[in-house]
Amino acid sequence: MKRKEEKEPNSERWLLTYSDLITLLMIFFVIMYASSNADTTKYKQLSQSLNAAFTGGSGKSIIGDDSAISISESSTKIVEETSAGTKTSEENQMEDIKKNVDKYLKQNGLSTNVSTKIDERGLQVSLNSTLLFDIGKADVKADSIIKLISIGKILNKVDNYVRIEGHTDSTPISNNEFSSNWQLSAIRATNVTELLISQAGIYPKRISAVAYGENRPVANNNTGIGKAKNRTVDIIILSSKFSKTENIK
Repeated sequence: MKRKEEKEPNSERWLLTYSDLITLLMIFFVIMYASSNADTTKYKQLSQSLNAAFTGGSGKSIIGDDSAISISESSTKIVEETSAGTKTSEENQMEDIKKNVDKYLKQNGLSTNVSTKIDERGLQVSLNSTLLFDIGKADVKADSIIKLISIGKILNKVDNYVRIEGHTDSTPISNNEFSSNWQLSAIRATNVTELLISQAGIYPKRISAVAYGENRPVANNNTGIGKAKNRTVDIIILSSKFSKTENIK
């Protein structure tokens, strides 16, 4: 009977264990990094660095064994999933608040005078000045105070920094109270801010008033419709990225 040929021992089996160890270490450091920094751009930079380190820039594993885990693919997947999870958590929170505000606006017939949107800065609630103020005035109308407070209480569900921005159209103003659109937009924003602090419970150290006058229009000031769109007080719930710049203590 023909004797069976003995297979030579696989001298490269240790590479499998080695590759598993390296992968686990890589995963550990990625998770540690992710837990301390929520910057998506840095996540991607880290992923690219890991790819280059473990693949030599070729896109193929330098371990050399087909059954080895692809470190490049694993690191990329972990980084993307971690950053996506962080991003989704913030966005979901903003979306929930936006939905609640939109629901309130619809129930109270305010959708034509108040709009909401989410962008890089966070959640923006834009209130048309005609809802809050008489022409050329900065005192919040009595019948609009409760509406403003109700919106403020919905927005106060998060601890993010709040910025109140006053805007006007380009029509010059000069009356006994205000000598410029700067003054008008500043006092309007300040009055809204004080109401949200005293009546909606927003902590004074995490809210501020900003005046832009006519200098940041969202529409053309050559038409009546455009001017109406530019006369607003905007409540901005800043994203965590922008909230950090306020150095709240």
